Amino acid sequence: MTGLGLFLALASAATWGVADFWGGLVSRRLPTIAVTVISQAAGFVVVLVALGLHGSLDHRSFWIGILAGLGGGSGLAAFYRALSLGTMSIVSPLAACGAVVPFVISIATGERPSVLAFGGAGLALAGAVLASVEEHRSEAPDRARAVLLAVVAAVLLGVFTYFLGLGGRQGDALSTLVGARVGSLAFLIALALVIREKPFVPRGSIAVVAAIGVCDMTANALFAFASTHGLLALVSVLGSLYPIMTVMLAHLLLHERLSPVQKAGVGAALVGVAALAAG
Repeated sequence: MTGLGLFLALASAATWGVADFWGGLVSRRLPTIAVTVISQAAGFVVVLVALGLHGSLDHRSFWIGILAGLGGGSGLAAFYRALSLGTMSIVSPLAACGAVVPFVISIATGERPSVLAFGGAGLALAGAVLASVEEHRSEAPDRARAVLLAVVAAVLLGVFTYFLGLGGRQGDALSTLVGARVGSLAFLIALALVIREKPFVPRGSIAVVAAIGVCDMTANALFAFASTHGLLALVSVLGSLYPIMTVMLAHLLLHERLSPVQKAGVGAALVGVAALAAG
């Protein structure tokens, strides 16, 4: 993996972490569907402006993006709902298990990282999800639902990252981003119609929700471009480290306690990143 690919992948993880922290926080007081639809729409406006400046749409990348968006929209809805029910420091690392999906698919389709990079990827993944262990011991109904939703989100977001990276590698990253946002918005609007929930938030909250969407789109773009500078298996692992940022923000701003297991997980993830960089 190139230095630029490493930087872009880590930057995407940090930006996703910020978006997920604020998204989960806002979802505690506003309807999840409204938050996801409006935030996704705000990101869509940004990517449409970029497409207008770019001037062309690669149709193959666009359709790959649609597949990414269907996984991303459904995964994001499940993830935000899980964050609104459970402890943020626990749900986010559990959802990061989704990195296993693109990692396994990429290896199965022919990518071959070095032994050092492969080991670093496993260590980074283990570090990102260690904090989920304590959540399984909780008997609170809401927390049990949060764990289940986080697992569902992990699979769906793994599908999202695989196709997002695939579209960036095999065609045009911007066209993939457009398709992904079309797919996610289509799913979320259909879901809102099925459950009869209006995707509206109070006027005073629109700017905050829109900012979450712009942040999320920025992370998506960073990941899509990172996938063109390294193996998708490794880029997906680095992108999955967003819980580190979410956990740190929850600790600093919400004063959520970091257990020794969580601290060990952060340390393991950092060692894994170093191994990936060296490999």
